[in-house]
Amino acid sequence: MTRPDPITDAVKRNLCTGCGACAGAFPAAIRMVDDPVNGRRPVVAPGGEAAARQAARLCAGTGMDFASLPANDGFGPVLAAWEGHASDTEIRHRGSSGGAVTALALFALQRGLVRGVAHIAARSDDPRLNAAVISHDRDGLLRGAGSRYAQASPVEALGAIASGMVPVAFIGKPCDVASVAKAKAADPALAAKLPLTIAIFCAGAPNLQATDRLLDRLAVPKDATLTDLRYRGNGWPGLMQARYRDAAGVERVSEGIPYATGWGRILQAERRWRCRICTDHTGAFADISVGDPWHNPPDGDEAQGRSLIVARTPAGLALVKAALAAGVLVATPQPQDVIARAQPNLVVAQGAVWGRRLAMRAFFMPVPKDRGLPLFSAWLALPMRARLSSVAGTARRIWRQRLWRNVVVRGIEE
Repeated sequence: MTRPDPITDAVKRNLCTGCGACAGAFPAAIRMVDDPVNGRRPVVAPGGEAAARQAARLCAGTGMDFASLPANDGFGPVLAAWEGHASDTEIRHRGSSGGAVTALALFALQRGLVRGVAHIAARSDDPRLNAAVISHDRDGLLRGAGSRYAQASPVEALGAIASGMVPVAFIGKPCDVASVAKAKAADPALAAKLPLTIAIFCAGAPNLQATDRLLDRLAVPKDATLTDLRYRGNGWPGLMQARYRDAAGVERVSEGIPYATGWGRILQAERRWRCRICTDHTGAFADISVGDPWHNPPDGDEAQGRSLIVARTPAGLALVKAALAAGVLVATPQPQDVIARAQPNLVVAQGAVWGRRLAMRAFFMPVPKDRGLPLFSAWLALPMRARLSSVAGTARRIWRQRLWRNVVVRGIEE
């Protein structure tokens, strides 16, 4: 039996993150589809095997070289960190936490560092799904403000960036930024067009089935036409809420449920398996990373937002400092170990990876080839019960879900 091309193989073997780099670089040979269960995944067209072999160089899902980073204690290099928010009140309110990502992207546009910003936004025809877009102004950036707890492939914008003539900033999940880092390393001309990358902390991407369950919880009728679905924002962390037209054509707003309810009880259970063995939840390969400062939790569900802002490269550090000097950001410095204090859940997730991958190897499942990470040390730092759970619990999950079987993509084509 002929072995499939490396992109198809990564999908089948549960290593694909769905970033879209392969489809973005080779759109004639590879397309992305939305599989309600397995997530947004690439499909290689007949005759596209040669392109898929080239695209495999951009795939962060199969592994990353963390040893290439200047310093890494498990959460990537940290040149400086701050806790703060956008000074623009609308941007702060619309953002998932303090609006820092949108504020920094807009500042980069206004200063002429870039002429466009690649990010994701809800699809207008189906707000359950996401589309990769390139924005050039404040309105476009605000369209993408707020978290999208659904499958997304922002690196599909790679083709448009490569064929364009202007520099573009990139915003995405850590795995997306990692694939962009691989693409930049492989193509100096592309690297020159991507002077800035911003990563958003991520605990995993739920599938479409989870979104549909969320809509059921929000009591959106099955025969309604969904017009908007907000997962975060309009306060920190904000309510999960939908807008829709009912069968009579009347515009309605659903009830709003707290972030903790929507994420903790509905969405997170449907994170894809590749997310559960991820080694980079905080954007180690980005110029700037932004997440929630949970060590100073919000007062209520719709408090004024604050962001944890991490500069990882000299370029990122220069931009944040310039934004602070210009009054675009209001922030106070934080110690360099702030990520571990602000995101203790990610410390536990990072520590569990070695045990989970050990269980996978016991079932002869492939694991990502990540280099340069202290995974075993992070696992040893966990309490004994957590270490045992990471192995035994994973083994039970593998057996129960038959995770050794090949993934079969049955997507909703765009």
